Amino acid sequence: MNHSILRSLACCALLGVASVGVVQAQAPGSAAALPDFTGIVQKNAPAVVHVEAKYTGEQPDSYGGRGPQMMPGQGGPDDPQAEILRRFFGMPMMPSPQQQKHTSLGSGFIISHDGYILTNNHVVDHADKVTVRLQDRRTLTAKVIGTDPTYDIALLKVDAGGNLPAVDLGDSRSLKPGQWVLAIGSPFGFDYTVTQGIVSAVGRNLGQRDQPYTSFIQTDVPINRGNSGGPLFDLQGRVVGVNSQIYSNTGDYLGVSFSIPIDVAMSAVQQLKSKGYVSRGMLGVTMQPVNDDIIKAFKLDNGAGAAVVDVSPDSGAAKAGIQPGDIILSYNGQPLQQASDLPPLVGMTKPGSKVPVEILRNGKKQTLDVTISEAKRDRNAVNNLASAPSSSQAGSAALGLTVQSIDSDTRSQLGLKAGQGVVIDDITGPVAAQAGLRAGDVITMVNQQKVGSVAEFEAATKSVKAGSTVLLLVRRGEQSNFVGLTVPADR
Repeated sequence: MNHSILRSLACCALLGVASVGVVQAQAPGSAAALPDFTGIVQKNAPAVVHVEAKYTGEQPDSYGGRGPQMMPGQGGPDDPQAEILRRFFGMPMMPSPQQQKHTSLGSGFIISHDGYILTNNHVVDHADKVTVRLQDRRTLTAKVIGTDPTYDIALLKVDAGGNLPAVDLGDSRSLKPGQWVLAIGSPFGFDYTVTQGIVSAVGRNLGQRDQPYTSFIQTDVPINRGNSGGPLFDLQGRVVGVNSQIYSNTGDYLGVSFSIPIDVAMSAVQQLKSKGYVSRGMLGVTMQPVNDDIIKAFKLDNGAGAAVVDVSPDSGAAKAGIQPGDIILSYNGQPLQQASDLPPLVGMTKPGSKVPVEILRNGKKQTLDVTISEAKRDRNAVNNLASAPSSSQAGSAALGLTVQSIDSDTRSQLGLKAGQGVVIDDITGPVAAQAGLRAGDVITMVNQQKVGSVAEFEAATKSVKAGSTVLLLVRRGEQSNFVGLTVPADR
């Protein structure tokens, strides 16, 4: 969504010919031509979509909301010195106040011919209805298969009879500063707008509490409101990133933009498909940068690594023998230049894996093998449970919804008690839809009767009749509210 500096490209020198023919070789001694992106655009534009999310009420001020994302230690939005990191939550051109409350726009791209679409979580977060518009002007209703707020990834699915155009995926780990990249998206509602630039940096950690597990691709590609969730392409026409954020004190593009690496995004996609949520590794340490005081006290050569200040009891780190005061130098064979390099590496590790962690203790290096556990899931991940496959599923045609059971591990992750709650799998009728219920909401009571399984939900709702009102206790995120569903008498 939100994200101009004009760059002079006259002195850029490119050698050779790109595989899609975007760079033309020149005679010896002549200046190299600037790349021609037309081939990439013609091939991939049909797989880029315009995403529209609608809300029955005001959009929640939650992760990915419209408020500015402040960098740590900086001032408020009125501080002229403050640099504000904003997610570009797209809006229609010249929106009315009423439209702003009920609609947001973004971009996305089709990753498989059967209709799976990748976009940002903050594009569709808490939306009641999501639609996508294709280049051929078809508008399709999209189902949110799953979302991951931590990686800011959302997986959508549309049914268009198969054989939809899809992008080719590249390897974001091979990107290097200076490489050409381009974006296709819908800034300010202008569909299929193409912008280009170069990779400014890779492995950029923004130091945010809500996204510590992502090492971003930094570019100077002009990105603005409505680009959120759109693809970032390399010169071979492969997607290497998902456009996500800008660095700005105005809300508009100021020359720096950030994209989620495609390997991180696709790791999330595979997990959302298979189990409805994303799991991340946990080392079990609290750390801080290696500052000047630590360098002097420990007589270090530089500030590389992460200083351990605390170790969680019973964690993999504790069991392996990591102690406060240790300096972590490398993780799984990858050296740490700074402390912020560690969380993305740990987060991408499959829970249960054993990895070597090199530490410095009392001036001596040693390597410890640590078994990585699973990080506690964000309770907002309940929205993804509706996608998890389950054989225990029931529905109520009168109420217009279906539910499924919650396994004990997920119930614990979400802070629910044993035998508490069922999750809404799908909204199938107008009664639940008009009440504002959504897939992923947890129902803990029906007419003051506790429900903790599909069977208990069926028993509590089997006597629902036309004209009656059913009172549900519904939990969404950290909040619970009673919601009354009145079944029409003429149904």
